Amino acid sequence: MLKKIDIKGLKFKLWVYFVLFAAVIMVALWLLQIVFLKTYYQSMKTNQIKKIGDTIIAEYDKSDFQDTILKYSYNNGIVVQTFDKYGNLKVSSNMFGNMGPPHTDPQSLSTLIEKLSQSKDGKTSYITTNRIVKGQILVYGAVLPNTSSGPLYLYINSQIAPVDMTTSVLQEQLVIVMAISLLLSLVISLLIASKLARPITKITQTAAELAGGDYNVVFEAGNYSEVNQLATTLNYATAELSKTDQLRKDLIANISHDLRTPLTMVKMYAELIRDVSGDKPEKRDAHTKVIIEEADRLSVLISDMLDLSKLQSGTTTVNLKDFDLGEKAKTIINRFNVLSEHDGYIFKINCEPNVIVYADEQRIEQVIYNLVSNAVNYTGDDKTVTVNIKKASEKVRFEVKDTGHGIPKEEIKQIWERYYKATKTQHKRAVVGTGLGLSIVKEILVAHHATYGVDSTVGVGSTFWFEL
Repeated sequence: MLKKIDIKGLKFKLWVYFVLFAAVIMVALWLLQIVFLKTYYQSMKTNQIKKIGDTIIAEYDKSDFQDTILKYSYNNGIVVQTFDKYGNLKVSSNMFGNMGPPHTDPQSLSTLIEKLSQSKDGKTSYITTNRIVKGQILVYGAVLPNTSSGPLYLYINSQIAPVDMTTSVLQEQLVIVMAISLLLSLVISLLIASKLARPITKITQTAAELAGGDYNVVFEAGNYSEVNQLATTLNYATAELSKTDQLRKDLIANISHDLRTPLTMVKMYAELIRDVSGDKPEKRDAHTKVIIEEADRLSVLISDMLDLSKLQSGTTTVNLKDFDLGEKAKTIINRFNVLSEHDGYIFKINCEPNVIVYADEQRIEQVIYNLVSNAVNYTGDDKTVTVNIKKASEKVRFEVKDTGHGIPKEEIKQIWERYYKATKTQHKRAVVGTGLGLSIVKEILVAHHATYGVDSTVGVGSTFWFEL
């Protein structure tokens, strides 16, 4: 069964355009060779005779004038004559044995003189019928410079060859040529259209597979630069979509983990209160404390997710003002004293005095807290976190250094994505934070047009920094 033709398809439209182009060329050829052939021939003949006449006029006063007439008459198959105002023949190419239409009769001469009298430049040309040869002739006339005996008239005539027979022959040949050309154009244009449309069709089919969720597809390049650029762009987009899809899966898995754990704890300790410690104040208070802590963790997680969503959507405004970054950092470090007292964490801060920055104080506070929290979660066995604040040219540089395992170079760009793990180990709950900290840091610093980054060496540790 024949495949249904898609009249809106690229292949069909290209084929139609090629066929129309071929048809236009053939119609133009038909018009030029058949319809306008006689007009074109007469126009070309007239221009040729005019050029010859102008040349003969320029040679009039020279001694070899008669030789000039004979040369042009013989070489071009024309009759050249000169008459005085009484119609007396002075010079004629027929005198030298030229074969051509006989010289003009008195009526033709009077017609020539009349047309010359009406001409502004003393020249004229027209087509008339010769009564002797019974055919059309082209006449060119001009007034030669005055002589002592009065003006002389240059008279040139050339027989116009009949083109009807030529047109008939051309018409028969042209019909055959047009039929062959039309057939070839149909076939060749179909092949060309198919070749041009084939890579686009393949890309469309591959795009349909991509839309179905297959991120392993590869868009094939074609024989054209534009198609190659399109395939390269789509392959890049496919790779990015694959990464995004993996991040989405990781996000769902990690959020599910972080939500499930506190919810499980809340449920478990609530059941303990109900079944075991309901009438035992000490155990009941301990179990209630765990429930409150887990509820707080859920609240922080939800708050961080909302903050990240607002930052990414651009709905959060930045309120800029001057404040001391060093004093703000010291205040935030004090919040982590509980980790120093109970878990042995060591916090060091090296800060120059009077480091004033122009930024959103509340948002930068959130950045510092998240960077320190991240360092706490990933620092080494010595549990040391170092904060450096120093002036750098017209900016202030803030650094947080840990002594953890470091981040591989190929993964540094991804650590700013939400819930991205720099190692392939199983996701564990952080000491502090929710796993969204670096994503929030990135969005806040981007909103400040600040430069930021991380310097990391595997096995040594990482230094996160930003400049305001």
